[in-house]
Amino acid sequence: MAIRYLIVDDEIPGRANLRLAMAVHAGWELAAECDGAPAARAALAPGNIDVVFLDIRMPGESGLVLAREISRMREPPLVVFVTAYGEHALDAFDVHALDYLLKPVGDARLAQAVERTAALLRQRQREAYGAALRDYVDGTADQPLDHLNVRSVGRIERIDIADILWIESAGNYVELHLAARTVLHRITLNKLEALLPPGAFIRVHRGAIVRRGQMARLDATGDGTWRLLLRCGGTVAVSERYLGVVKVGM
Repeated sequence: MAIRYLIVDDEIPGRANLRLAMAVHAGWELAAECDGAPAARAALAPGNIDVVFLDIRMPGESGLVLAREISRMREPPLVVFVTAYGEHALDAFDVHALDYLLKPVGDARLAQAVERTAALLRQRQREAYGAALRDYVDGTADQPLDHLNVRSVGRIERIDIADILWIESAGNYVELHLAARTVLHRITLNKLEALLPPGAFIRVHRGAIVRRGQMARLDATGDGTWRLLLRCGGTVAVSERYLGVVKVGM
């Protein structure tokens, strides 16, 4: 069956550009174009919409108001936010595993969002997605981060911060080391470090952050470098820059 989608944008060119860009994606059917939240509510009422491409900044009710309502639906459609926000305002999308498109929307980035969204629909992830969306629209910057919504192929999983033993950088991703497995999450280490509960973790290397309670022993390796043995059995390199901080924290 076709994936039915809405375009919600108060600007005619924005709706037209997205409609034309989506025309090349087989299996996707445009259900309606809406110029604001009221029209979108009417289009959503029958309950047969799978995906909403939602502009955030609209006069009257913002896209976030509508997103909050969508997040409380029993089986919400997936939302791809369309925004002109600067890069610094996009961190929350990564924390909650939500997809977004920056205006002007590029074909390659749109294709990526289309594939990610289709994968979630194939795996019947609407309930998990709704929880992630609620986290985003209900969250505030002054609340300590207690969990991450992590997207893998066709799946969204909640990872509690309390279960993370240490974190390593992997380019634009991080590796979240848990007791029995490692989970890859799309966010940079520096961005994630700024969101972690104060005092819970310590930076030991430009590419690694460790839970304070995991630090067991600091060893010199004999070649001028150091390594940190963790209580879980893992080891993490310690750079000279952070050596003093680690010694104080032991």
